Amino acid sequence: MKVNSHETEPLVSQASIVGPQGGDVVLPGPIQVRMVEDGNGTGHRLAVAILTVPPRTDGPPAHWHQKHDETFYVISGTARFTVGDAQREAPAETFVSVPIGAEHTFANPGDEPAIILNTFTPDFYVGYFRDLSRLAASDGMTPEAILAVMARYATYPAGTPGPQEREAE
Repeated sequence: MKVNSHETEPLVSQASIVGPQGGDVVLPGPIQVRMVEDGNGTGHRLAVAILTVPPRTDGPPAHWHQKHDETFYVISGTARFTVGDAQREAPAETFVSVPIGAEHTFANPGDEPAIILNTFTPDFYVGYFRDLSRLAASDGMTPEAILAVMARYATYPAGTPGPQEREAE
C-alpha cells in the first residue's frame, strides 16, 4: 500500500467523477444533503455535499464546529448567511468560508430553491448527516436528540462553550 510522506493516510490515486444525479442523499429533507465526496476519495481530508434548500426554509440553528472548517458556494438561488451577529444575502456565485469556532447558520428566505456546494475539511462531519438521517427515519428528530448528534461531531449551539472550554472554566 502506498502512503503519503506523513505515513498516516493511504494515497488516493484514482479520480472520482460524480454525475448530476450521483452521490448519496444522506439527508432527504427538508434541506436535502447529497454527498458527492464522503472523504474516501481524498484520504479523508475533504468532503463535499450539495445542499438543496427549499424556498422560505430556515437552516440549522446557529452553531459552531470544533474540529472542521466549512465552506459554502451558492450555485443558484439566494441564501442568507448569518456569521456571528452579521447577516448577509448571498446570491449565486457567492463564496462563504467558515473557520473552526465561527458561529454560523444559513437560510433561504426567497421564493426559489437555493443550491449550495458545501465542503468540510477534514471529512469529520459526514457522519453527522448520516446520523441525522437515521434519526429522521425513526421519527426521533427531537431538539435533544439533534443536540446529542451535534455534540458527537464536535458541533455546539451558538453561545455555548464546547467541552474543552467548559473544562477550562
